[in-house]
Amino acid sequence: MSGVFFNQADLKPHRSRYGLNAEPDTAADAQMTDLPALSRHAPAWLEAGARALSTDAMTGSQALERQYPSLPMGPGRAERRECEYSRRGPVTLIAHCDVAQGTVVAPSLGPTRTAEDFVTQIARTVASAPEVLRWPYVVDNLHRHQSAGLVPLGAEHEGLKEDLGKKDKRGMLKSMATLAAFLSDPTHTIVFHYTPKHASWMHQIAMWCSIVVRQFLKRASVTSVEDLQARVLAFIHYCNATMAQPFQWPYGQKPLQV
Repeated sequence: MSGVFFNQADLKPHRSRYGLNAEPDTAADAQMTDLPALSRHAPAWLEAGARALSTDAMTGSQALERQYPSLPMGPGRAERRECEYSRRGPVTLIAHCDVAQGTVVAPSLGPTRTAEDFVTQIARTVASAPEVLRWPYVVDNLHRHQSAGLVPLGAEHEGLKEDLGKKDKRGMLKSMATLAAFLSDPTHTIVFHYTPKHASWMHQIAMWCSIVVRQFLKRASVTSVEDLQARVLAFIHYCNATMAQPFQWPYGQKPLQV
């Protein structure tokens, strides 16, 4: 009888979905406006000497060596991947997606994704293109993207000589709020644009990382961490040369598509 009742009432007690009860957030509203505007302006900025990058780390990429080779597809039969494998070690990819062009810029591969790793990556990327006049970065809200180590880097690039303060005590290093305010200052040449919380779908590098997972990692079989690193870099080079194009950004009309 209960089944009849559920059917009549169109109730499905065996199913559930995640949801989010969020309070109104004016900062998130501003970010929702800022990021599509950044995407629209990125081509013009590129011509004017600025390079807008969407930046994040892809962690947990395991170098997996499958026990036996995959069986190729055939008529009426999908490819079959061996489910038994050996783990050869983890790799973290830190990469930037050029918002205006869709290319991946200055990728780095290593074992960790610490705040120090992120500062080193930003410094290396900026140093690799001294002709670029401005660097707008789109990042999420993880603490390593608002770390104290980024402030001296930004201050040096601005030529600021003033006292930056002391971490957790005073000045621009006093708190996460003061750090974020300095790093997101629109007058700076290295400026960070933060995505709203719970809105990773607005982060274009996340879309690019999904391409790596679906088109490469899902079927890969590698013998070592070094083998995986070399093949990831080769995949990035191939994508930049043959597939790269700006992601569509019809926010407010339909979801992003690759």
